[in-house]
Amino acid sequence: MDLVQIAPARTAPAPKPEWLKARAPMGENYHSLKRLARSLNLHTVCESAHCPNIGECWHHKTATFMMLGNLCTRRCGFCAVPKGRPEPIDFDEPRRVAEAVAALGLEFAVITSVNRDDDLVGGARVFAMVIHEIRQQAPGCKVEVLIPDFQGNREAIQIVVDARPEILNHNIESVPRLYRVVRSGARYERTLELLRYAKELNPAGVTKSGIMVGLGEETHELLEVFQDLANVGCDILTMGQYLRPSRDHLPMTRLYTPREFAELKAEALKMGFRHVESGPLVRSSYHAHEQAASTGLTVLA
Repeated sequence: MDLVQIAPARTAPAPKPEWLKARAPMGENYHSLKRLARSLNLHTVCESAHCPNIGECWHHKTATFMMLGNLCTRRCGFCAVPKGRPEPIDFDEPRRVAEAVAALGLEFAVITSVNRDDDLVGGARVFAMVIHEIRQQAPGCKVEVLIPDFQGNREAIQIVVDARPEILNHNIESVPRLYRVVRSGARYERTLELLRYAKELNPAGVTKSGIMVGLGEETHELLEVFQDLANVGCDILTMGQYLRPSRDHLPMTRLYTPREFAELKAEALKMGFRHVESGPLVRSSYHAHEQAASTGLTVLA
């Protein structure tokens, strides 16, 4: 008897709910910003991390510049940024980032980087340099830095804090139970200690952290993370839905509804945060200017 192999029927993926759909990137501002970044040999985390808000943010001439190259030395299970052995640090990059910030006429700039575990202090120096360069080339522009953990190196952390960014951001990303699969090479306590130490060095400075949901965490675990962040004086909290960049990344376990995001925000605000940005498409730098305004750092135009 001949055996007939029957292929399983392919099921069409469920359509995205309306509240999870982002506007496709288009328009003159989007294309001009892209041309500017290319001309200055700069990277944006908006592109490298496949951010769903790139259309909205670039339309408003807001971008998060990613320094220290485009290759990360860690392999976090959620992140779409390319991994590998990076090139030597480019210490001229801060000048070019500041040139782009000035050309765009930004009033609020967000700067981040890949992890550079090969040169912790060198990476910190680049953050300090870009803050200085932006203040030289774009006076009045406020600066938020989204920094790696520098493996807890206090010298590196102090270099960045001493440069006095208006906001110092380091994302906690997930709950402790999931750290080994979500954040390769990171430690939950190390992240908390970085935020605590930054506040100790500059009590008047604004600190910020962000978390993704939809990776298998429980609500009580999220609330415990919120409380841990509040306990180290974190001022701003961001919460967004994890969206799987590809099949090579961690699967998404569930979609949170806008109502659930609102409920989590309400619980977090009870813990004393100065601002909580919570929603399906929220990413660390989404509405960063508005977040700064809520803390009194800047005034919305």
